[in-house]
Amino acid sequence: MRKSSTQFERHNDRRLRMPIIRVEMFKGRTPEQKQRLVKAFTDTVTDVCGLKPQAVQVIFQDMDPGDYGVSGELFSLRAPAPAATPAKSG
Repeated sequence: MRKSSTQFERHNDRRLRMPIIRVEMFKGRTPEQKQRLVKAFTDTVTDVCGLKPQAVQVIFQDMDPGDYGVSGELFSLRAPAPAATPAKSG
């Protein structure tokens, strides 16, 4: 069955498209940091895609380091990265 032109136009209406941005990161970010991310993502998507801010959704998934693995090892078990040393002057 072929869609009517009205259904097709509604389906392709830019205002109805809703991007969902999923952010997975370790716990510890403040509500203020998350708010800044939501604003930055929303501003970028509305600018690039020509959407209204109401169409953009951001979902945060906070993770414990023990819930994430990389290179065959839980992140929580990895040795901490060495601290950056300041450049020597002179």
